[in-house]
Parts: sequence; structure tokens; C-alpha cells
Amino acid sequence: MKQRQLGSSDLFVSEVGLGCMSLGTDESSAIPLIHQALEQGVNFLDTSDLYDAGRNEEIVGKAIQGRRDQVILSTKVGNRRVEGQDNWIWDASKKYIIAEVKESLRRLQTDYIDLYQLHGGTLEDPIDETIEAFEQLKQEGLIRYYGISSIRPNVIREYIQKSNLVSVMSQYSILDRRPEEEILPLLADHGMSMIVRGPIAKGILSAAGDRKVEKKYMNYSAEELQRLRKGLQSLVHEHRSMAHIALRYVLSDPAVAVVIPGASSLQQLLDNIAAGDTAPLSEKEVSFIRQNSKEDRYEQHR
Repeated sequence: MKQRQLGSSDLFVSEVGLGCMSLGTDESSAIPLIHQALEQGVNFLDTSDLYDAGRNEEIVGKAIQGRRDQVILSTKVGNRRVEGQDNWIWDASKKYIIAEVKESLRRLQTDYIDLYQLHGGTLEDPIDETIEAFEQLKQEGLIRYYGISSIRPNVIREYIQKSNLVSVMSQYSILDRRPEEEILPLLADHGMSMIVRGPIAKGILSAAGDRKVEKKYMNYSAEELQRLRKGLQSLVHEHRSMAHIALRYVLSDPAVAVVIPGASSLQQLLDNIAAGDTAPLSEKEVSFIRQNSKEDRYEQHR
């Protein structure tokens, strides 16, 4: 598995990581999937205190016992549970971040987090205070680096200007090319990296995607999705599936460090990992995909 540097950090992450959100809450199935990923060369695991109310962090923590040195561990903060309720509220305060990191460390059974990410954010947040929290955690050795998970260009721009973040996590795929206009060039200009979530677009860009195109996705109608899939099928061959094409497309941008497809089965996991051994798309193939998909830009998310 090839590795790429995450921004200006000294973290080198596998091109294909594992988004742990889809692992579920059954340890007997989730932990073997994590172990299989690590054995196949995946070293980047992404979780959050939000997933399954912290249960996901607990499972990841159990899975990496005795293997911590093999893992670049990423989790997120900012969504605070309300005592006695099922819902969450947004809290980007320094007080909450400083307190919550200790809970994540406890669930993950580790004494440091490689990448701690703000799990959202708006321009109304106390941004300077939020940055102070992350910088303090770095100084204390509880986190090595920090980033933000956001699709809001104006929020991302504010953090890039004011902080030492190394990465931005955003949704990016052939069906959602919004980061190409603003976010990816901005990251490239500042020596930062993107962590890509949603690269297979809820399974539409997989071999089984024909069963998932009955409804619209983003600004594509069901008919447009079928037409795009037919075009992408012309790039599929014996050693490269449609999912591989989807993953290699987002990895074709040099500002992308790692893509984190989820996996709830061994077959899904192995197919995603195999994309790391698949040859990069040619310039002609990337051009073909762009000509047959839609350019788009962020309008509402500001």
C-alpha cells in the first residue's frame, strides 16, 4: 500500500484508509475487519466520539491494542451529548474540547491521538478559542496534529488563515466534485491535505450501484446516474472495478492524502484496499470522467 504525507506533518498515511463509522457495534465482526485492514497495509483509521455514542471509539480502541505503532489514529470532537437525551448539540468551546479529548483517549485506550479533528464548524463559532484548545492539546502531547472535517469553504479558509491545521476532511467523489473549485486548490497552496469521505457515493459508484440509482443523488437524476455509470463502465477491466475507478479518481488530485471508504463486510474491505494496488488513472481517463460528470460549487455551505 502506497503512503502519502498528511500535509506538512510527519504522518505518512496509506492512500486507502478505513472509515470506521460503518463497522457497526458488534465487536466480533468489527474487530476482525480492522485487523484485516491493518494486515493489508492500511494504517489510517478514522472514527469519532459521535459514532454510536462513543461505542465506535471503544471498538477501535480494543482492535488496536498491541498494534498501536501500526496505526495513524484519527478521531473527532465538537458534537456534545445532552445528558438524558438522545440528541447532540454543537460545542466548539475550548472547555468542551479539553474535557472531551480525555474521554476519547479513555475509549480508545491510548495516551495520544495522531489527528484530532473538529467535527464541523461555522463562522459563528469561537474560532480563536477552538484553535487555542487544539494548540494546548498539542503542547500537552495528547494530540500530535489537528484538522477540521467540513464542507464549508469560508470556515475552512478561516481555519487555514488562523491555525496550524494539517488536513481537511470533506466529501468528494465523481458525483460530488465541489471541492475541486475552491477547497483542493486552497489546500495545495498552503501545503495541507484532504482526507476524502464518501468517495463511492453511498455505493452508487460500486459494482452493485445499479440497485442504488432509483433516486437522485446530489444534483443528478436517476437517469443521469445510470448514464454516468454506463460511461464509467467503459473504464472497468479485469483488474479494476468501478469502485477502484471512483477511489483512484479522487486520489488523482495531489492534495488528497487518503481516501476513507467505509466497509461493513470483508469483501467490501478487500475491494476497497485493492484500489491501493491499482494503477493510477491516466490523464486521458481523468479527462473522460470530468467530461462525463458535472462540475459544481458550494452555494449554501458558507
